[in-house]
Amino acid sequence: MTLLESIITKISYIRHPAKRKCLQCAPLFKNKKGLEVGGPSAFFHLKTPLPIYAWAQSIDGVNYSNSTLWEGTLKEGNHYHYYKSKNGFQFINEATHLNGIQNGAYDFVVSCHSLEHTANPIKALMEWKRVLVDKGSLALILPDKNYTFDILRPVTTLEHLLDDYKNNTPESDATHFDEVIALSDLTMGNVNISKEAFKERTFQNFENRAVHHHVFDLTLIKNMLEYAGFELLHQQAYSNLHFIAVAQKK
Repeated sequence: MTLLESIITKISYIRHPAKRKCLQCAPLFKNKKGLEVGGPSAFFHLKTPLPIYAWAQSIDGVNYSNSTLWEGTLKEGNHYHYYKSKNGFQFINEATHLNGIQNGAYDFVVSCHSLEHTANPIKALMEWKRVLVDKGSLALILPDKNYTFDILRPVTTLEHLLDDYKNNTPESDATHFDEVIALSDLTMGNVNISKEAFKERTFQNFENRAVHHHVFDLTLIKNMLEYAGFELLHQQAYSNLHFIAVAQKK
């Protein structure tokens, strides 16, 4: 982090009390090597509650395909551009199968609005834990359904997530598609898609990964992380959209 970035962060800390608990987590990420699943994300830029891009020594990225709805065309190799002049290695892997990444390869893992697109979240968390050093850190951002098109959907139960994990549910799973189509409120958020197009996109999810398989609240996030072997250090709702969780590998 440069001197200017440090000054900006201190001003942000003073002016925005809602950011303070997150900003106090800086030692978990400063000058550390990390992996971002499903990024890059504006949430980790400067002036945010977790300016991890500025704090970190380096960050690599992983996405499920060479082409995504959010990032466009991707290429595996030293092509992960996440912040200013900072670049890392771009992996093309499923969030649940970080093939080619060794155990304990990273000091931290971060993910923003990505895990809800995964059919087997606990399997993903187990894999993220595998690539972390002992007491490695996790910053996880998930959407608050009350401010998204999931507003009418029920929060997923922990039992359901455990069943997915124990049954090794694949990313091709269509279990929630009928619920997603029936209960998604496309007037919420910035969806800009017709009901018919939304339905078509949902059934093509294995290619586009647009579906929110599961719906989270703070209690589910806490219980899910603890089951997966993480100690929750801090969590909060932020800015009428985000659930933030910072945890550490036990």
